[in-house]
Order: sequence, then C-alpha cells, then structure tokens
Amino acid sequence: MKRPGAIGVTGTPGTGKKSVALTLASLLQRELVDINSVARERYAPDDEGELQVDVKELGSELKRRSSGAVVSGHLLAEVLKPADVEFVAVLRCDPRVLKRRLARRGYPHEKVVENVEAELIGVVLDAAVRRFGPSKVHEYDSTRAKPASLAAEIARDYRAGLPQDSPWIDWTLDYDSSARLRSLLSRPRTEPAST
Repeated sequence: MKRPGAIGVTGTPGTGKKSVALTLASLLQRELVDINSVARERYAPDDEGELQVDVKELGSELKRRSSGAVVSGHLLAEVLKPADVEFVAVLRCDPRVLKRRLARRGYPHEKVVENVEAELIGVVLDAAVRRFGPSKVHEYDSTRAKPASLAAEIARDYRAGLPQDSPWIDWTLDYDSSARLRSLLSRPRTEPAST
C-alpha cells in the first residue's frame, strides 16, 4: 500500500508558514514537521548564526518523518522529492508588507532586501512549481489573511484535489517603475533628512 504523501506549506520567510501550517495540521489531524526545527537538530550554526545544511542528508531525514504530515519551511522544494508530496501551498505576501514584517523581526537590512526581492519575483513559487509540478502547487495571498482562514482554504483545496484555477500572483506588476522599486528596496529612514 502506498504511503500518504506530505502536504507542504512553503513561502518566503515572513509569509506566515508556521502559523498556517500549525492550524492546517490541526484541521487535517496530521503531524506537523517544521523543516527548520529538523535542520536545527542536525546542524550547528556557523559564525554568523546561519545553518549550513546538507540538503540531501536533510531530505533523507525528512522523508522518514514526513509521510502523511504537514511539512513547513522555505526549503521544501530543495529537500523533498515530488513523489514524497501530495499537495503544496505556497504562501505569498505583498513585498511592502513583507518588508515591514521582516524589519519588525529584527532582520538586518541586507536580509530584508534579499527576502523581499525573492518574494517580488516569486523565487519560492518558481522552485515549488519546477520541483513538484503545477498540478500539485497552489498559491495563497497571506498579506491580510488570518492564519485560520488560510489554513481552512488550503484544507478545502487539498480535499478537493483540483489544480489551482486562478493565475499566479505577479507582484512585479505593482512595481513597474524604478522609483517604486527603489522605494521598496531602500533602507528605511530613521531620521528626517537635513536641509
């Protein structure tokens, strides 16, 4: 008998993966596996506090733990194989809102910009679609949605088993000028400019 595949919840850091995945696991009565937690169990941080992860090794560990579970993390497409996953929810967030969220978390400006750029061009979505195929991937806008309502929507879509019927989100359409892009990616001012 075929083992059930994982239900993936992924997205750029700050899009709400942990909250949504926790609620989704509860709704579907499944175990929750957090990729970052598993990585922290296996790897020590480097001098800058970053984990240097062996994705093959981490993928093997996750395969053992993830059958039938809700698996959450931005590395989902790097560590799980298509055969291991039934459904993938990619959380997206308006880059302006994401920038504020990450700044409130205390991310350094360079890390904020790196993640905002990734969200702007859909890096995590692209990785998920390339890895798992468009029929398994669904996209959800978490900009203003509550985690419980997003989890309920994901559970409905998973149970329905249908591919996504709406077009993919394209944030670049909102940043169609160099002035808008500079504003999005610039360091926030902490004091008024002198005259």
